[in-house]
Amino acid sequence: MSEQTLAAAMLRMQEQGTEPQANLKARLAQAERRNRWRALALVAPLLIFVLVTFLLPLASMLYRSVHNPLVAESLPQTVAALSQWQFAGLPDEQAYAALAQELISLRQSNDLGKIASRLNNEYSGMRSLMTATARELSRASSASQYSALLQSLDKRWGEPGPWAAIKVLGEPYNLSNYLAALDYTYGADGSVQAQPESRQIYQSLFLRTLGLTLAITGLCLLLGFPLAYLLANLPEKTANLLLILVLLPFWTSLLVRTSAWIVLLQSQGVLNDLLLWLGLIEQRLEMMHNHIGTLVAMTHILLPFMVLPLYSVMKSISPVYLRAARSLGAKPAYAFIKVYLPQTLPGIGAGGLLVFILSVGFYITPALVGGRSGQMISNFIAYHMQTSLNWGLAAALGGLLLALVLMLYALYNRLVGIQNLKVG
Repeated sequence: MSEQTLAAAMLRMQEQGTEPQANLKARLAQAERRNRWRALALVAPLLIFVLVTFLLPLASMLYRSVHNPLVAESLPQTVAALSQWQFAGLPDEQAYAALAQELISLRQSNDLGKIASRLNNEYSGMRSLMTATARELSRASSASQYSALLQSLDKRWGEPGPWAAIKVLGEPYNLSNYLAALDYTYGADGSVQAQPESRQIYQSLFLRTLGLTLAITGLCLLLGFPLAYLLANLPEKTANLLLILVLLPFWTSLLVRTSAWIVLLQSQGVLNDLLLWLGLIEQRLEMMHNHIGTLVAMTHILLPFMVLPLYSVMKSISPVYLRAARSLGAKPAYAFIKVYLPQTLPGIGAGGLLVFILSVGFYITPALVGGRSGQMISNFIAYHMQTSLNWGLAAALGGLLLALVLMLYALYNRLVGIQNLKVG
């Protein structure tokens, strides 16, 4: 029995006085609860899938970006001895002695490489400093004053920089990865400082990623709007044929499409040969391993994601509005801008968001056709995940990229309104 049928039956029973009103309300509430549980059971598989494949990995990534207990677990006595040190001068003898003993122990257990690499990300040269010091300490006999011994092995132990790196990373939860992702670091006095210019790469990468992504979105809109308008106003049979051509790239592998653009755009490629044969250029153009290659290849790949939302919205716009505007004396261009264009804004917003969000995470195409100058921040996230194995920094870069997308979403919601977003 449906909820409406049960409610109607209860109402009749109440009017006839055959059942107390309290019992009627209880049965109606029980039916509502049963319907809610039934609806929840239907969507439970989707909720579990989203939780397992999206929310949990995302939460794990954000957690990893701020949590790295490697230093605290590998150098517990040194971290404890540095807890009273406030970045002024040098640590006391206890810290030197604890570090010397733990370096010897880490070298014997073959765990020194991991901790040295992690500290090297915070303080340049830390890996060679720790490995060389541990090697010399294993040969030396015990000393009464470890501060003098360590400084005699390497004078950098007489500077606050290495100790500051150990103290900062000795906290299991810290923001060092996010600072590194923004080209900042902790200084020898514990304050936040900008990285040396030779090590500042991520700010320019974020700006390049944002610039390329906005340019790709603009190009897709510039090319996709007239195409969607044509599809929406052609006879249905012709429009369906052209729509198949728009969807044709989806039937081809992304790697194959990118490789095809390499053949077309390279200096000895088809496009340069054609332009030279037509006499439009005198020397071959460099369209590979730069911004041009990235823009062209990614615009071609993402263009359908702009065309489809625009087409579905334009198809629902009645031509009566334009004819009415023309009959009232409006010129074609004025009628198009004032009457037709505002009605396509939901499609423009949907296509723009789709293209922007998809392009900001691309890394295969920029890596193949963009080269060093055409790569985006996603390429460096993949590098830290697969090559350098600095997962904390990769997670921080990914977290900042996620924040950028959420800021764009909030801006769109404020200016246009997410309730106006339509794809059909």
